Amino acid sequence: MPGNSFGQLFRITTCGESHGGAVGVIVDGCPPGLTLSEQDIQQELDRRRPGQSAISTPRDEKDKIHILSGMYDGMTTGTPILLLAYNEDTRPQDYREIKKLFRPSHADYTYAAKYGIRDWRGSGRASARETLARVAAGAIAQKYLKEKLGISFISFVEQVGAIRTTINHDQVTRALIDATMIRCPDEKIAKKMIRLIETVRDGKDSIGGVIKGVIHGCPPGLGEPVFDKLNADIGKAMLSINAVKGFEIGSGFSGVAMRGSQHNDPFIKDREGTIRTKTNNAGGILGGISNGETIYFRVAFKPVATIGKKQKTLAENGKPLSLEASGRHDPCVVPRAVPIVDAMAALVVMDHYLRHKAQNC
Repeated sequence: MPGNSFGQLFRITTCGESHGGAVGVIVDGCPPGLTLSEQDIQQELDRRRPGQSAISTPRDEKDKIHILSGMYDGMTTGTPILLLAYNEDTRPQDYREIKKLFRPSHADYTYAAKYGIRDWRGSGRASARETLARVAAGAIAQKYLKEKLGISFISFVEQVGAIRTTINHDQVTRALIDATMIRCPDEKIAKKMIRLIETVRDGKDSIGGVIKGVIHGCPPGLGEPVFDKLNADIGKAMLSINAVKGFEIGSGFSGVAMRGSQHNDPFIKDREGTIRTKTNNAGGILGGISNGETIYFRVAFKPVATIGKKQKTLAENGKPLSLEASGRHDPCVVPRAVPIVDAMAALVVMDHYLRHKAQNC
């Protein structure tokens, strides 16, 4: 099956290209009776849209969302929801220079190898513009999970290049995250990150970073053994995002330097008599199933592949040539990727909640 759909009971199918007519998504499996408006979705899309700050691409898209089905009288009906946002500021002519060549670290060569044809206009289907559809669908999942279960998703920029904040993720709020255009809740570190991105941008280059994803309020019991573990599905969701090259959950790779006696999370009872863990090196998931603690993970994004510096590459006929890419691109993708991480995490949790509910009704 072509990989354009995600999820089982809460299932999305995205469509559209960077410079096509529109980007859309069908959301199938949303329970009926959820009060929903276009503004509920738009507020998340506004956090992702291009042209929102001096350190993002200048492409001017409003990303106005339209709900075209699955709604009646302001509520979801349980039938498929079609969401659509029309592309407005397309400039395919900016990409004519790369029509017959393979850009370094892009999907040009691999798409041509797979399909025998490729949409060279801003990478076509391989463009991060496709993530608009994910954020739109994820906004529905976030609203449902927040209202019905009290689950919230708080992702933020933890690192750009070698600059990293050590802020405690339990102290981070959405207001702190959105207070700076870099979406780092540590104001002092955020300023350093912004200066670094500006320097990189002015040098016609790009830089990568890390987003920390945090899920508060997830109840115990979500996740399926053996192959559909909650952490495995979150990992797949994150690694499906454009430019993502790494994923870790809980202690992650730092856990290899610890002894089992240090890494184990002892069980305790809180004041209400609820079973908890004293520490949370597991990142809120044991045996692939949520344990009720905060779920936290890190997602590594590579530097954006399109840069203005001269690079050596090959034409489709194998002829060597040089490329100085033009067009409108982010010097660092992580500020706009924060709502994408939130959305993908919400889609996974929503799907597993419905699966858990179906099995334990």
